[in-house]
Amino acid sequence: MPFSDRAEAGRQLARRLQHLRGEDLVVLALPRGGFPVAAEVAAALDAPLDVILVRKLGMPLQPELAMGAVGEGGVLVLNRSLVRRAKVGKAELAEIERGARDEIDRRARRFRPGRDRLSLVGRTALLVDDGIATGATARAACRVARELGAARVVLAAPVCAPDAAPRVRDEVDELVCLETPEEFFGVGGSYADFRQLPDEEMVELLRRAVHDEPV
Repeated sequence: MPFSDRAEAGRQLARRLQHLRGEDLVVLALPRGGFPVAAEVAAALDAPLDVILVRKLGMPLQPELAMGAVGEGGVLVLNRSLVRRAKVGKAELAEIERGARDEIDRRARRFRPGRDRLSLVGRTALLVDDGIATGATARAACRVARELGAARVVLAAPVCAPDAAPRVRDEVDELVCLETPEEFFGVGGSYADFRQLPDEEMVELLRRAVHDEPV
């Protein structure tokens, strides 16, 4: 069992990311499990912490299959060839996108009460999660970070499924993972404490960590 909890994993991960100290950096947590990991990384690197909000656009009859993703700032990442092959109409796509954007707006109000997101323009975006299983959400988040103006995108996690690493590596400038176990049984298998995080805890982590100007 390599990690006792997410905070301990974050401290270990931060030691592998010390080469980023001094860069114009924003640490971005992927909800939900990425929050306590990212908070430790941000503190160790003396960098601002924010959340990156991404919502998958699932296929109408196969919602688990992503045909794209949306993010803040009006960002839309779409697999147009998949949309065409599945014959998803404009109205149907617009309805799915609208629902995803509504959820992103709700999460933004919840996680950042009273403030806007931090600017990524021209900066290094360091995306942090508690683990990477399929890589679908992480890949979408990396694309969104680039669309929001990040000059460099780094993805970091304490654990990553071996087959997911090549897929996410194509989306980033740098991938940092502490563990890529050959026998991968889910992210939770790498933690002694893998409890669900309440919204209030995530909001408090952000409140304590942010020390930068919003856009």
